[in-house]
Amino acid sequence: MGEDDIAAVCEVLRSDFLTQGPAVPAFEKSVAEYCGVAQAVAVSSATAALHIACLALGLGPGDWLWTSPLTFVASANCALYCGAQVDFVDIDATTLNMSTTALEAKFAMAQRAGRLPKVVVPVAFGGRPCDMKGISALCSRHGIAVLEDASHAVGSDYDGIRTGACKDSHLSVFSFHPVKIITSAEGGMIVTRDAALATILRKLRSHGITRDLSDTSATPGWYYEQTMLGYNYRMNDLQGALGASQMHRLGDFVERRRYLAQRYDALLHGLPLVLPPADGNIRSAWHLYVVQLCEHPRLAVYEAMRGAGIGVNVHYIPVHLQPFYRRLGFAPGDFPQAEAYYDRALTLPLYPDMSEGAQDRVVEALRRALDR
Repeated sequence: MGEDDIAAVCEVLRSDFLTQGPAVPAFEKSVAEYCGVAQAVAVSSATAALHIACLALGLGPGDWLWTSPLTFVASANCALYCGAQVDFVDIDATTLNMSTTALEAKFAMAQRAGRLPKVVVPVAFGGRPCDMKGISALCSRHGIAVLEDASHAVGSDYDGIRTGACKDSHLSVFSFHPVKIITSAEGGMIVTRDAALATILRKLRSHGITRDLSDTSATPGWYYEQTMLGYNYRMNDLQGALGASQMHRLGDFVERRRYLAQRYDALLHGLPLVLPPADGNIRSAWHLYVVQLCEHPRLAVYEAMRGAGIGVNVHYIPVHLQPFYRRLGFAPGDFPQAEAYYDRALTLPLYPDMSEGAQDRVVEALRRALDR
C-alpha cells in the first residue's frame, strides 16, 4: 500500500458514496483501457466473476465445463454453481498450463462420445498466459466458448497481446485479492469485447435488476425491473478506489516481479531444481515463482524453510484430488502431469517490495535445506 492508495480510499470515505458511486466505474475504465477492450465489469471477487461469466455464456444443467486441474478450486466450482458438470484437461509439464495437445486429444474422445463441453476455462497459472491462440483455435472448431481465468495474470502478455485483450477468448477474469499483482482488498473483474455479454454480466452482479428501460416516459423515477435471477456480487467504491489507485503502479509492480524472477533464475542455477521456463514470446506477470524439487522430499524442505522463517507455500493441490471432487468420481492417476508437478512443487516468496537481501536469504535457506 502506498500513500496514494490510502488517500484514494479516504477520499471515498469522505464522499457521498460508499457502494455504488463513481469509483468503481473509474476502476473498470482503467482496466478496460489497459487491456484494450470496450467492456470491464467489476465484481466482489474473481470467484463471483467466474460464476456469472459462466452464466452469461449460457452454461447450465446438462452442460460441461473443462478446466485445468492445477488451479484454485474456484475455476472448477463455477461450473457446479451453474448446475453444469466439470472435467479437467491435464497440464503441460513445462508451462504448467493447460496442455493444448491434451485438449486436442480430449476433444477427439469427447466428440466420439457426444460429450463436448460448452465452456473451456484455461488458467494462467502463476501469471504465465496459456497458449491462448492454440486453445482458441481448437475451441472455435467445435463452437465452444473460451473463458480465460487470468486471476494471476493482469500485466502479462503473449505475442505482444496483453492478457485481457480477449482476442483469443470470449471473456477474461482477473483477481484483485491482496496477494495478487494489484489489489482492491477483495474483488474481481471480467473483461470482454462483447457489449451484449457485458450487459448480462452487469445485471447478474446486481440481483438481475435493471433501470435501463425501453420506455421511461411513463415510469416514475423509483421504478426498476428484475429481468433475471441475479446475485449481490457488486464491488463497492472503497474497493474500486483502491484498485484504480493501484492500476497506476501496475507496470512498476510487474517489472519488479520480472526482475526478481530473473534474479531467482540466476541465483538458483545449478541446484537440483526444475526452474520455471524462460518467458520467450510469453511474458508472465510472475504472481508465483514455483520450483520443483528433483531429489529431496518436499515436506522436509518445506519444514526446514518454514523453520528458518521463510514463507514458502505450495500452489496448488490438484482440484481433482480434493475430497469433494473425489466424491464426484475423480481419482489419483486421472491427470498424471498435474499430480507429478504437485508432488515436488514449492512456491518461493515473491512480491514487489522484496529486497535483494531478502531474496538472498530465501536462496540461502533453500541451499541449506537442500544440503541436509
